[in-house]
Parts: sequence; structure tokens; C-alpha cells
Amino acid sequence: MLEEIIIAIRAYGRAHRLIRKQQLWKWILVPGIVYTVLFAAACYFFWESSAAAIDFVFSRTGLKTWLQHETGGWLRFLFFFGQLVLHLMLMLLYFSWFKYLILVAGAPIFVWLMNKTQAFTGLSPQAPEFTGQMMRGIRVALRNFLWQTFFMMCILFVSLVPVAGWVTPLLAVFVECYYFGYSMMDYTNARRGLSLTQSNQFISRHKGLPIGNGIVFYGMHLPVVAGWLLAPGYATIAASLSLHEEAPQSRQRAPGGVEEPGTLHLKPGIRS
Repeated sequence: MLEEIIIAIRAYGRAHRLIRKQQLWKWILVPGIVYTVLFAAACYFFWESSAAAIDFVFSRTGLKTWLQHETGGWLRFLFFFGQLVLHLMLMLLYFSWFKYLILVAGAPIFVWLMNKTQAFTGLSPQAPEFTGQMMRGIRVALRNFLWQTFFMMCILFVSLVPVAGWVTPLLAVFVECYYFGYSMMDYTNARRGLSLTQSNQFISRHKGLPIGNGIVFYGMHLPVVAGWLLAPGYATIAASLSLHEEAPQSRQRAPGGVEEPGTLHLKPGIRS
């Protein structure tokens, strides 16, 4: 898995070179501006609403009053740190919902960028019908939204456990990275003729690729504004470049007589 994570991370460097060479900046910056405005507004709303939700729970359960009269320093610290972890978990949950809104609304741009990437690199020159690709991207995003929400709610409950819940933000970040990278990678798998089932099987066998793609995507949010502008477009192109398919040597016949594509293999990547 570590090797696949490295491949996915290095793909961002290749994505940058491809964007510069093919002058794709307007297709990166225009959706990036929309994303940045929405992301800034969402961060403010999410932070305020999560703080209000935690304060409401603490007030209704009596914990807030109890802590005000508690003199034990370590006990107050534990509850304060637990409150911070819960706040972070709610922010991650909110952000995951916002992310899927962007994945659904930005599906046409993501499909276009992926198709351009595949055409420029010659990896897969023939593309399926655009509308079909776009609708599949929306379908995958909605499916991942349901699965990720389920897992995030489970992690959220674990975060309420003192001490043990402190590791949940890290676990939640890996879940976030996986499902975001999954959505980005499926665009390329769809173009290469893989069904949803085949795409799911491939991504499940190579979890490092979507995790690596998601790690850099979220890392690009650390440079405020500048990273937000570039993150969505770079993630789409990098996900496409991190996947390489060798020409199938043969075609395998699945149960029921349905032909399936040959085995997919990973290569080190494109060198410019």
C-alpha cells in the first residue's frame, strides 16, 4: 500500500507538468474560484454550527455546569481535549458532506479534465459518451457519500470515548482521503470500460492509490486560498495519471459467459 500511496502523491507533480504544457489553467482556476468561495463560506458555517451543537449537548447533559465547578486540573483537561476532538470530528463530517456537493456539481468539469488528460497522454484515446460518464460520476459520489457517512458516524461515536477517541480524527482523515480518491479514480476506470463492480474491485485491491490522492488533496488546503484554487483540478488529473493500464494480453470469461477486461497493472508513471 505504501508504494501505491507514493505513486499517487508523485502523480501530482506529473499533473503540474501536464497542466503547464497543455495550458489547462483556465479549466483549473475557474472551478477553483467557485470551490474557494463555497469552501470559505462552508468553513465559517461549519465551525459556528459545530460549536453551537457541542455547547448545546454539554448544556443539556449538565456537563458544562459540572465542569465549571470542577477543580481537578487533569479531569478538566481530559474533557477539554475530548471536546476539541469532537469539534474536529464534526468539522470533518461537515466537510465530507460539502465535498460530495462539489463532486456532484463539478462532475462535468471533472469528466472533461480526465478526458483531456487521457487524450494528451495517449493512455486511453477513445472516450465513452460524456453524459454517461458524468451521470456515473454523480452516482459514484452519492454511493460514496452514503458509505462514508455511515463510517464517519461510527467514528464519531468512538470519539466520545475518553482517551481512546483521541485517535479518531486521524482515522476519519484516512476515510475521507480514501472515498475522495475513489471518486476521482472511477472517472478513469469508466473511460477504460470498467463496470462499477470491476472499478470497485480494482480500487479495493489498490487502496493506496485513492488514499494517496486524497492525502495531497487535503494537504493542498493548508496554503490558504492558493491551495483551495488548485486542489480540485489537480486531484482529478493526478488521479488519472496515477492509473496505468497495460494492454490486456487476453480476455477472461467470467461466470455466465460475460467477458471481462484483462488484469489491470500499475506502472511507475509517465515521465515528461
